[in-house]
Amino acid sequence: MVRAVASVTDIDAGAWDRLDHGASPFLRHGFLHALEDSGSIDPAGTARKRRSGWSSLYLLAEQGGRLVGAVPAFLKDHSYGEYIFDWGWASAAQRAGLRYYPKLVIAAPATPATGHRILLAPGADGDAVRGALIGAVRTVADDAECSSIHWLFCTRDEQAQLAEAGFFPRASMQFHWHNRDYRTFDDFLGQLKSRKRKQLRKERERARAAIERLSWVAGSELDQAQLDDLDRFYRNTTDQHGGRDYLRPGFFHALARHLPDAMRMVEVVAGGKRVAGALFLETDGALYGRYWGADLHVDLLHFETAYYAGIERAIARKLPVFEAGAQGEHKLLRGFDPTPTYSAHWIRHAGLAAAIEDYTQREAVAVAAEIAEAARFAPYRSAGGDGAGGEGGGGEGGGGDRD
Repeated sequence: MVRAVASVTDIDAGAWDRLDHGASPFLRHGFLHALEDSGSIDPAGTARKRRSGWSSLYLLAEQGGRLVGAVPAFLKDHSYGEYIFDWGWASAAQRAGLRYYPKLVIAAPATPATGHRILLAPGADGDAVRGALIGAVRTVADDAECSSIHWLFCTRDEQAQLAEAGFFPRASMQFHWHNRDYRTFDDFLGQLKSRKRKQLRKERERARAAIERLSWVAGSELDQAQLDDLDRFYRNTTDQHGGRDYLRPGFFHALARHLPDAMRMVEVVAGGKRVAGALFLETDGALYGRYWGADLHVDLLHFETAYYAGIERAIARKLPVFEAGAQGEHKLLRGFDPTPTYSAHWIRHAGLAAAIEDYTQREAVAVAAEIAEAARFAPYRSAGGDGAGGEGGGGEGGGGDRD
């Protein structure tokens, strides 16, 4: 049986988190609770839903009163905060006189991180539960008269399973850092070409010379002032770079309450005060860098805080992958590999669906060529490296939350 609830607070946190989330923390109960508490998402049917445009509806598969699977779905009346862009599709629909919104999105809101989108309980009948949940997603889309369904940043396996259920695949790309069993940061540098190795060392030295300290603070240890500063840094970045502050005031404070075990802040102190910082989320399987910001400009501090500190952390914690943002070819020259990301889509209107599916097939060829070309310029002594072409998630550590 599959039933729907609008608020994550109506779901037992322990039961939800016992579902298989993989390495990603972005659909854990605490992350979704923080989004809801801050008004960054809104339960479907509430008067507040127009503030965010993300109206949540959680589909729960239960057997004998036990949660065996779930899908977090969001009714949307815009395409902001998704990072797999469909503005062109919406424009084509409009030109054809078709209504594109509302649409149904299955994703982690405002978070371009790959992860399981169909959450299954260990030991559950995967095929049966998955089929029931996919059917329930289609029913929601029909009942809400959605033009389309979009599974964003799903895993490669899920994309293949969704293709069997009638969703066409779409290819995209990010840059992820992969840990090749490095023991130290210098061990990592030793795998780079000489010129790049010298460049990275100089960048770190210049950034470190301009500050007093850079330190990692666990979510459970963050105080009010640190959380206030983290919020300000985030809004500074979105304001300065023309982004949108999808995360409403209070999100970081709520995250520290609801997901302290995964939350980390990198704080930068200079002149006796905190001048910059970034949010990271850490699990046993990955490190995710997000939402860099600063009160003042310090040359190369962005690279040190958002990239190099994260690489060093991943090495020390023996984490296999570090994902530092949804944007930026500049990551490539700092050791991040071009990495495919995945989505799956269904369009109600047959003519529009045929045109878009044809486009995505040609787009996939271009994305594969882009990944191959980018790998040629990898800074490693053996270009491309072991991690190129791997699978993972994403984040916004490099450039703030910009869509």
